[in-house]
Amino acid sequence: MINNIKIMAEEKKDVRVRFAPSPTGELHIGGLRTALTNYLFAKKNNGTFILRSEDTDQGRFVDGAAKRQIIDMVWSGITIDEGVVIDDNGDLTEIGEYGPYIQSKRLDIYKKYVEQLLDEKKAYHCFCTPERLQEMRQNQQANKKAPKYDRHCLHFSEDEVQKRIERGEKYVVRFKIPEGKTAFDDLVYGHIVVENDTLDDQVIMKSDGFPTYHLAVVIDDYLMKISHVFRGAEWIASTPKHILLYQALGWAEETPIFCHMANILDKSKKKLSKRDGSVSVADFRKEGYSKQAIINFIALLGWNPKTEQEIFNMDELIAQFDTEKMNKAGGVFDRDRLAWISKEHMKKMSVDEIYENALPFLQEKEFYKNASEEQKSEEYIKKLITVEHDRLEKFTDIGEENQFFFAQEIVCDKELVRWKENSDAKTQEALENAKEVLSHIDENDWTREMLEKKLMEAAGEKRGDFLWPLRVALTGEKRSPSPFDCAWVLGKDETLQRIKNTLHII
Repeated sequence: MINNIKIMAEEKKDVRVRFAPSPTGELHIGGLRTALTNYLFAKKNNGTFILRSEDTDQGRFVDGAAKRQIIDMVWSGITIDEGVVIDDNGDLTEIGEYGPYIQSKRLDIYKKYVEQLLDEKKAYHCFCTPERLQEMRQNQQANKKAPKYDRHCLHFSEDEVQKRIERGEKYVVRFKIPEGKTAFDDLVYGHIVVENDTLDDQVIMKSDGFPTYHLAVVIDDYLMKISHVFRGAEWIASTPKHILLYQALGWAEETPIFCHMANILDKSKKKLSKRDGSVSVADFRKEGYSKQAIINFIALLGWNPKTEQEIFNMDELIAQFDTEKMNKAGGVFDRDRLAWISKEHMKKMSVDEIYENALPFLQEKEFYKNASEEQKSEEYIKKLITVEHDRLEKFTDIGEENQFFFAQEIVCDKELVRWKENSDAKTQEALENAKEVLSHIDENDWTREMLEKKLMEAAGEKRGDFLWPLRVALTGEKRSPSPFDCAWVLGKDETLQRIKNTLHII
């Protein structure tokens, strides 16, 4: 007998998808990819995006994690239509008619269906101790058998079960896997068939009365009318168990369409792990990446638009999203590619948008804290952003490579000021000429264009002789933006003062 589940997308009229993280830590970049894929599919199909909190693993529960996960997800541009949200007071609340959306509030619901499965002999009590289970696994390993529960407790009579319960013996409830095969069609991996005798009698209710993921996810998806399930490829092996639970509970016709996403890989082509350094959304936010860059980057991990376009905003991703463009091969998490995508998005942003996002990072930097009030002004910072714009990768980059813009005094190396083998006299002459040219430019004409025009005219054919000493006098650095840009940002008074200061050391 084959338990064959084949549900075509067009049979599902109302698209309802969910993202259901466990509040056990920060939102991982892989979790955001799952949320984004669900969200893109929902918006492309005029559907509903639901957020559920799967907090049944009480041993790993982290206080405040659920709220932080939602904050990071909403920051990325994903809006929640239904489920767990944060209200105007900053507290967790729930919206929608299919709640509760927090699993720990649904224990009575799960117990009801566990009782149904027990009554119908589709599940059974298991009293095996951890010691017995360990011994069983060791014997199976020694005999080169696949690890799998041996159904030791399956044939206990009702009286035996009741006596053990009355004696206070701890127990779990296991789902009895039926004979046969289970088949289903995945939107990415195609037709999959599994022999049921390779499946374990999964625990569906733990000894603490909490359901396992396998039971809760099936019940919740059914009661919340979930039409499509998007999740990582590591869950393919569990899908037959979930399909069998749908059938056992009488919901075979309501089984959702499954779409498993290729795993995110590290550069060694192994599955990206939370142990691989900064891979939480919060970490990338702290590093100064824009939400546009993060969303664009993770959307392309396992999805290919089949066009030349590589830079997308959220609306463009929604318009082009198609499950037929999803890959079976895992996408490599390449920070160099993220940096390039981030830089391209920064180029598209206005100076005002960069200023608004970058200022909180800038205010934490020591060179900013030690700067003058003029150097902290909005006008000054926006000039700096204008100069650095095309080279920025992250919001945290502002001023980092050009801290001389915030210095109260520039100390120049006399030898650095000199252009090639020029003498002190020639270097001094170049700076005096520059000072003279700049002093005659009116404050109202102190623009990048005017500064470049006047200084280039003064430089003539010997640009290095004239412009190199000026740039070093303004910055004290071997590498920096052009002297025109530096003078424009610094302003007339500061520019002339830095030239004077440098003349004193020659």
